[in-house]
Amino acid sequence: MGKWPNRVNRKNKLNRIPESLYQTQLKSLPLIYRGKVRDIYDVDEDHVLIVTTDRLSAFDVILPDPVPGKGRVLTAVSNFWFGKLQHIIPNHLTNRTLEEVLPDEEERVQVEERAIIVRKLRPLPVEAIVRGYLIGSGWKDYQSRGEVCDIPLPPGLDQAERLPEPIYTPSSKAAVGDHDENIPYEKTVELIGEEKAARVRAISLQLYQEAAAYALKRGIIIADTKFEFGIDADENLFLIDEVLTPDSSRFWDVDTWKTGISPPSFDKQIVRDYLETLDWDKTPPGPKLPKEILEKTAARYREVQERLTQ
Repeated sequence: MGKWPNRVNRKNKLNRIPESLYQTQLKSLPLIYRGKVRDIYDVDEDHVLIVTTDRLSAFDVILPDPVPGKGRVLTAVSNFWFGKLQHIIPNHLTNRTLEEVLPDEEERVQVEERAIIVRKLRPLPVEAIVRGYLIGSGWKDYQSRGEVCDIPLPPGLDQAERLPEPIYTPSSKAAVGDHDENIPYEKTVELIGEEKAARVRAISLQLYQEAAAYALKRGIIIADTKFEFGIDADENLFLIDEVLTPDSSRFWDVDTWKTGISPPSFDKQIVRDYLETLDWDKTPPGPKLPKEILEKTAARYREVQERLTQ
């Protein structure tokens, strides 16, 4: 008899968790930064709270409508990979609980299943891009020069073809509103030093190869992905940000993948395709999205989570 009230309370709490969250409103912690998708709050000198909202950006414009549950999916998928890959490199997650950081239940419910408490680290000024398939800007480079980011590739490769070996093509971190730019490996040595540059490259390739092999068994091809790293006061390296999510990676369904085309992605491709049908110049403000487009997009995100984590 004594257990039933707890079950009821748990059920009531779940019912109160908002289906969609466009922007957080936490008053107990100072807001540090509001990005395209994430809101970051200061906790103390060693920790920050990161909340993944349901905001969606396309063509570098934040759209006015949230994708229901997207933030919870991204958080769950990222946390899954952090745990699965921690034998390769430590990550920024901590053992701090949400109850410790947000004692107010109303605030907790607002960010439930979307918030993580992480170490306060210094991000490296490099985005670690790993490509396993020839697609996107890499395909364009290959068509014009036979190489991707100054890395020569064998002749005769087709669009969306698997590369002989994954390649590391880093980019610089652009200021907010600007585009990241591909940079040669030698530039990363200038930015972060030879030892860190070599370690980031080796770890990124190892992370990709292990994750790609795992995902393939679950019917998902990871065509390419982005990793980010941070360092602590002792120069120790950590995996940070998000990891191998539909927002930071290009996921394809094994059953629909074929070369010679750009395969449909498990991400916001549905939204991009819809936006391309509109008379919109791809500058703010972004257009509103029909409910059907939002629901289809949410379903694609959920399918990735189910395939990878269950």
